[in-house]
Amino acid sequence: MTSFQPLHILAFGATGNIGKHIVNQLIRANPPFPKISIFTSANTVLNKPELLSRWKDAGVSVIVGDITNSADVKNAYQGVDTAISCLGRGALEHQFQLIKLADESDTVRWFFPSEYGTDPDHDPSSAHEKPHQVKRRVRKAFAEEVKNLKPTFLVVGPYIEMWVDGGPLKDAFGGIDVEKKEAALLGDGEQPIGFTAMEDVGKAVVAALQRPEVSYGKILKIASFTKSARQVLAEFEKQVGHKFDVKHIPLDDAKRLEKQYWDEGNPLAVVGTLRRIWATGGAVYEKLDNEDLGLHPDQLQSLEAAVRNRLNHVAF
Repeated sequence: MTSFQPLHILAFGATGNIGKHIVNQLIRANPPFPKISIFTSANTVLNKPELLSRWKDAGVSVIVGDITNSADVKNAYQGVDTAISCLGRGALEHQFQLIKLADESDTVRWFFPSEYGTDPDHDPSSAHEKPHQVKRRVRKAFAEEVKNLKPTFLVVGPYIEMWVDGGPLKDAFGGIDVEKKEAALLGDGEQPIGFTAMEDVGKAVVAALQRPEVSYGKILKIASFTKSARQVLAEFEKQVGHKFDVKHIPLDDAKRLEKQYWDEGNPLAVVGTLRRIWATGGAVYEKLDNEDLGLHPDQLQSLEAAVRNRLNHVAF
């Protein structure tokens, strides 16, 4: 079925962190997709009217419903052939119902689960990583339960924008504070990491949709660039024109805190696990699918561009 071409695309979680970038790239696709719809909540309609209005002006259909209501989802699937999940980590459990209903529908035949991020099947140790478990169950469901639906799993590694900030745990698990000119590197900072800019995730989704002969039913891995934490820091220092104060976080210290957070039920444990995975080789791959998808280096963000974009949003 590699001749399959998406005619009506429906996105879930479209207004979230990564969803916005995916929908924006769907809108900009050339040639354009015949029909793009998003499924969103009544609450989002109230809270994000400007974004939804802009998308409507671009021809996007907005379907309002409750993702936990099977009747709402079934109605949304009518006439849709391709569904894209952009749900955040906290909502991934909803995918099982979305996949089941898509498989039972008369029209949906292609589904992109919300796999953007770290590969849950990277190596044997991946099977035991707690943040990977829902994604692994999704892959198992497609392998063992789904009958009429084909997936495309798009693995992109850490988003460079979020990795740089490090969030509230920068000093515990690594990150770069541009305003303070400080950096915390997990381990020695020399491990290469496959980073992807968030807008490039959207470009990769579009490229996959345009090349079903490459992507239909496949696991794809892409990255905007592969650099070490030290190389990222060096680019910030180069563009800022100032050396940063750097501290190194021993991996053993990070692992102890990571375990403590999981034992305490602290939701920030996920951050620790993912950053530890990235710092120990879990986001670098033998082969990327960039070229097969037609994603050439000049179409994706470089490290230099990613740092420049970050600095443009910082007030020194």
